[in-house]
Amino acid sequence: MSPDRDRGAGEPPPERGISRRSVLQGLGAGALASSAGGLLAACSSGGNAQQAASSVSTITIGYIAPFTGSLAGFASGDKFTIDTVRNTKAYANGFKVGGRKYSVNIVVTDSQSNPSRASDLARQLILNNNVDLLLTSSTPETVNPVAVVAQTEGVPCAATNDPWESWYSGLGGDPSLPTTKFDFCTLFFFGLNQLADCFVPMWNRVPASSKAVACQYPNDADGNSFRAVMPGIMTAAGYKPIDGGAYPDGTTNFTAMISQFKNADAQYLSNCPLPPDFNIFWKQAHQQGWRPKLATVAKVLLFPADTVALGPLVNNIATDSWWGPYMPTKSVLDGMGARPFADAYQAQTGKQWVQSIGGTYSLFEVAHQAFTSVNDPHDRQEVANAIHNVNYEGMSGRLDFATGPAPGVALIPPIGVQWKKGTTYPFEMKVVDNSLNKAVPVEADLEPTNA
Repeated sequence: MSPDRDRGAGEPPPERGISRRSVLQGLGAGALASSAGGLLAACSSGGNAQQAASSVSTITIGYIAPFTGSLAGFASGDKFTIDTVRNTKAYANGFKVGGRKYSVNIVVTDSQSNPSRASDLARQLILNNNVDLLLTSSTPETVNPVAVVAQTEGVPCAATNDPWESWYSGLGGDPSLPTTKFDFCTLFFFGLNQLADCFVPMWNRVPASSKAVACQYPNDADGNSFRAVMPGIMTAAGYKPIDGGAYPDGTTNFTAMISQFKNADAQYLSNCPLPPDFNIFWKQAHQQGWRPKLATVAKVLLFPADTVALGPLVNNIATDSWWGPYMPTKSVLDGMGARPFADAYQAQTGKQWVQSIGGTYSLFEVAHQAFTSVNDPHDRQEVANAIHNVNYEGMSGRLDFATGPAPGVALIPPIGVQWKKGTTYPFEMKVVDNSLNKAVPVEADLEPTNA
């Protein structure tokens, strides 16, 4: 089955990409509503001889991301990106491994932002599709359960867009003593120290009446990781963390938390909520008169679609960026630069670029790097070992899995950005602080969120 013909469980309908034709045509909303098991079984159907032949001549990669649900913004550009990857020469012509050519089959699935479904999809991709590699992206709600299944079942897994501490602790590791190696799992992203090193310089540049930092950390994987690490970093930097409490995801009334922040004269905001929860919180904060001097948010307002619900209330909210057209990077698959890639996304989808396309693209670069360095692409241990040793320069910059803060972790430095009124789009992400990556030019002045 060729990459152009194959579709996986819950694969969303296509965005146009850089392609010869729309490779995902024909799978609509009805398929999204179908059970994962049925679609995966259908994709893997056929006699034993056919399956065996396919497994010998084809490398199968399973991809899991939240195309729908509360975290769908993270995967909003993935259809375009995978379409683009499938049509690079490296993927369209197949990988040369151990002196042989292998076709590459990418099976795309939708976690629906549900950890239980993400776990189930990982198992079904392993059992029904006999995947040689799992790739996964976008927050602990999807990445962590996939990684746990991969490690348990002994299947190589590369992940991104999940703070490494959340990923590592989700696998059973201790981020404060990161010596355990999870043989089958790797991740590239940044951690909470890097996030703090992105945000604290911006706080220092916007002095306020107090150094109290409002901490809006939910009772979930991200929130608990932030709560364990960020307050200590803030205190060491001379700031005073104000913990708003471990609230449950889906909270709709933040009045008590906002009152706590007001009473403490909190002038800075640090958070990691689900996007719908932040929309409610920020509107209520505005209505109740709490307007911090500088809001620095994580996990929310990372993508243009997130700005729609808040409108003018997003102006000068700061966040982190791990990829964008301002990056001086290019693809290792075909040499395309970051800006042409973002421009192609906008031209062919009619939508504003999203930073997640860079990380998703790099997952498939990592896969190519690993598979083309082994002798047998179906030897899961050999492939897993190869990913742990990947070290290359590509769409996300330098990725080196052997020298990170924990075994199997490659760090990418985030930069500070703010949402500002745009010229082409209502609000546009502009680089305002490059403390962690001087190769990225500053595009605009850092301004208070609320003057």
